[in-house]
Amino acid sequence: MSKPSSASRLVGPALVVLVCLAALYLIGLVYAVGQTLLAATLLVIVALALWTYTSRHTLALRYLFPGVAAAVIFVVFPMIYTVATGFTNYSSRNLLDLERSRQYLLDETIRDEGPAYGFTLHRDLHQYRLRLEDLDDDKRAFVSSPLALARRAAITVELLPEADAKTVLGDALTLKDVIAQQADLKSLALRLPDGKLLRMTSLREFAQVRPAYKVNPDGTLVSQADGGVLKPNPTTGFFETAAGEAKGPGFKVNIGFAHYARIFTDPKFSEPFIRIFIWTVLFSGLTIVFAASIGVFLAVLLNWEGLRFKGVYRLMLFLPYAVPGVISILIFKGLFNQNLGEVNQILGALFGIKPAWFADPLLAKTMLLIVNTWLGFPYMMVVCMGLIKSIPSDLYEASAVAGAGPLTNFFVITAPLILKPLTPLLIASFAFNFNNYVLIALLTGGRPDFLDISVPGGTTDILVSYTLRMAFGDSGQQFGLASAISTVIFLIVAAITLLQMRFTRLAQDDKR
Repeated sequence: MSKPSSASRLVGPALVVLVCLAALYLIGLVYAVGQTLLAATLLVIVALALWTYTSRHTLALRYLFPGVAAAVIFVVFPMIYTVATGFTNYSSRNLLDLERSRQYLLDETIRDEGPAYGFTLHRDLHQYRLRLEDLDDDKRAFVSSPLALARRAAITVELLPEADAKTVLGDALTLKDVIAQQADLKSLALRLPDGKLLRMTSLREFAQVRPAYKVNPDGTLVSQADGGVLKPNPTTGFFETAAGEAKGPGFKVNIGFAHYARIFTDPKFSEPFIRIFIWTVLFSGLTIVFAASIGVFLAVLLNWEGLRFKGVYRLMLFLPYAVPGVISILIFKGLFNQNLGEVNQILGALFGIKPAWFADPLLAKTMLLIVNTWLGFPYMMVVCMGLIKSIPSDLYEASAVAGAGPLTNFFVITAPLILKPLTPLLIASFAFNFNNYVLIALLTGGRPDFLDISVPGGTTDILVSYTLRMAFGDSGQQFGLASAISTVIFLIVAAITLLQMRFTRLAQDDKR
């Protein structure tokens, strides 16, 4: 067999170099948009990939690396990013970094002395022309050269006196069309024949403008209007005046454990957090109690040898689990409608009452437990049926000889033998319902809201839905605070998971 040529031996290394260069270019783009943590994560993954697929000592790791890399990007990185965000003041008011916030203020302009010019926008084939008219002297009018208005870049356009333009303008565009081109018009600088520059100051005017602020060597900003000084406050994340007045937009700063302190010490946040935490625990715990109780009862009943048509009953009782949960929840939302729902129509016909399921906090919580129990008991039933089948029949035969009844059999034989293997499943179900956002969002939306708190929170909110309302609701979108709450939730669920693993290990040791 002939040896490969030197050119073919270079194909592999050349391909690796090209892939690495492309990856480094992508990482550079990610870093350029300000995502330093993500860029660092991608750099580590690329370095590990290069080592894994070029070293002779990592043959086994090559098969595992894609899954490990995906876990790092989609699981580990979001967790780290969330925890890191919880230590910042990141919110809808503090979105930028310090330099971008300073530049935003430096880009602001104020109206300068001089006349204002009303303008109209006219179509010129596939382009546009601007006509400006001095609002104080209607004889002074100017026309621009043809404009593309599609580059979204700052450009300077020369204006000619209308008499010298020698062009016939068509009908002026409507205000709606001007609004559609507003972003492009704001990027224009119109130069008058005398050299003065005009910029768009409103939807109907151009005028001379000047920067609202100028920067000092120490990074502070001086207002061109009143001479006031704006200093960046590293504690609040805003440029502030000497009187403490904040000027937006703010910038992100590290605030340490301030959010965690607010969660547990500030009554504004601690009171709803404690209430919602207690309800979350009750919601998860009662759901497990009700679903497991019904599931065990039905499993015992369906294992009764004398019961006819057991297959039909099993199929019917398993259907709630087979139907997608979203559809079931929306159906129940219609069933519990106060005026048109079948539940209230039946209650009205029998007892003359129509409960306000969605307006009364207690009834709303009861409705959530009913629906969640309906969604959860079929799975518990199927698992318990399997566990009961694994119990030796000799135990029940001996019990029958001793004259024991069904209740004695259940409490002495069935329940003790299925409880230990069922315990890890109960803990896992508790952890799942602890974060069961879909049910809350689709059925009640967390409402009815608390009336005695100032932050968004409802009586049926669980911690995860409360966090989402805090982050994306009507409270200023406090991403840092929501991340801190998410971290607390993660620690709670992690503790539950560790408990589950411990019980699972104990169950396995008992089997041995």
